[in-house]
Amino acid sequence: MNVKLRKRLQQRKRRLNKRIDKSNIPSTPAILTPSLELQLADRTQAISAGGLCPIMQLIKTLGLRQHINSGIPIFKAYAPYDEADHVLNIALNLLAGGTCLDHLEIRRTDEAYLNALGAQRIPDPTTAGDFCRRFDQMNILMLMQAFNKARLQLWKQQPSEFFDRAIIEADGTMVETSGQRKEGIGMNYKKQWGYHPLVVTLANTQEVLYIHNRSGNRPSHENSGFFYDRSIEVCRAAGFKEILLRGDTDFAITTEFDRWDDDGVKFIFGYDAKPNLVDIAESLGDDAWKPLKRRHPQETKTTERNTRPNYKQQVIDENEYLDKRLIGEWIAEFEYQPSSCNRSYRMVAVRKLIETARAGERLFEDYAYFFYITNESRARCCSRQVVFGANDRCDQENTISQLHASGALSAPLDNLTSNGAYMAIASLAWSLKCWSALIIQPAGSAKEKKHQYELRHRLLQMEFNTFLQTIIQIPAQIVRTSRKLVYRLLTFRSSAEIVFALFEHASRPLRC
Repeated sequence: MNVKLRKRLQQRKRRLNKRIDKSNIPSTPAILTPSLELQLADRTQAISAGGLCPIMQLIKTLGLRQHINSGIPIFKAYAPYDEADHVLNIALNLLAGGTCLDHLEIRRTDEAYLNALGAQRIPDPTTAGDFCRRFDQMNILMLMQAFNKARLQLWKQQPSEFFDRAIIEADGTMVETSGQRKEGIGMNYKKQWGYHPLVVTLANTQEVLYIHNRSGNRPSHENSGFFYDRSIEVCRAAGFKEILLRGDTDFAITTEFDRWDDDGVKFIFGYDAKPNLVDIAESLGDDAWKPLKRRHPQETKTTERNTRPNYKQQVIDENEYLDKRLIGEWIAEFEYQPSSCNRSYRMVAVRKLIETARAGERLFEDYAYFFYITNESRARCCSRQVVFGANDRCDQENTISQLHASGALSAPLDNLTSNGAYMAIASLAWSLKCWSALIIQPAGSAKEKKHQYELRHRLLQMEFNTFLQTIIQIPAQIVRTSRKLVYRLLTFRSSAEIVFALFEHASRPLRC
């Protein structure tokens, strides 16, 4: 960022801070409606999503277009769109604020948006749907592998500590639909109709590695072994030193444990509390059980507020609902060999004392058992760390919820495969959000590095809609010159500095 631009940003920031200063209280009402007039600009063109500029630069820097076209040769001839045009069209629609295929019609009839993409025209919703229907399962897999090739280029830019350990997680999620003519739908045990895609993510960065669409009545773990293996290949190609697989009880695929263990892959999975395991846990002596101490919450840096009443507990007591309360937790471990394995593994058991009450009166107490199986060594990972590592997998639920919020996990088309293709394509919008954080390579003084690391972490943890409102949805004028396309931000907000920083980092050449 040049000195002149930095000074202008600081000046605008000071002016904005002065305007919103609490000591500067106006005497008039905050919101007024003066005389209004509506006009149409003759020459100036603008879009609401000015933050697409660093995203477009990131796509160019990673060579994403080339990876997509070489990865999925769907067309024999281009008339006029190629595969990358269709894929980027759907992903950029979600980043520009769209939530479904129909919103492509808004994008394609917006002259300023077309100019911002440097496009003469873009596919309409019907054409985009027809493109997704051309996919088969192999094409979808090839598309995700094309995304992973671009991902590997970005991972090469990361510091050495980034490659200490890759944590791969998998889970299923329900994509509900009320459509009655969608091939491949099914009803799950909750009596929800729809699809049940498998989502495999990298916990380190919340990136989506693979999405596999399935019927709504399929079990969560179906085909998970195959996609765990494909994810392991991607992380091995990137140069990760260690790989850890995590999942809930459905993903404890015992038939794969020995093979993963021989391959040097670590795993932590939840395990069903089967009667034989409960019998083993109950037969352990009292000296085998140690109190499980949970992590202490972070100390608040601000003044503590008065605690508000527990209204939920009041409703439970007033309506005399059964109320289960955790009294205490203990942890123990033992060696256990699943029937499908040729060797034993560490089985960590958690015993919880649950008190059941009604209307504030205690009825009885009972023990509940939870089990976790792992091949982590005791020297590397104690029993307590195994439990916390398994519990940390719950953060994947947040990633999956963001895929739902972005519109990636939806079923706008008419069959299982085409909807799977749409999910894979639309997930690129979330990946681009994650990549915009990873493209930041801290440099400069210690203070500048610290600030850039904080920005990087903030973007990685940012929700998708917050990313849109903070980074993308900034009005910008689109100016086309003979040699370049200019995004000129028309307003200043505190996040404008982040947009300029992202564009600067995305414009730098990648290390080979």
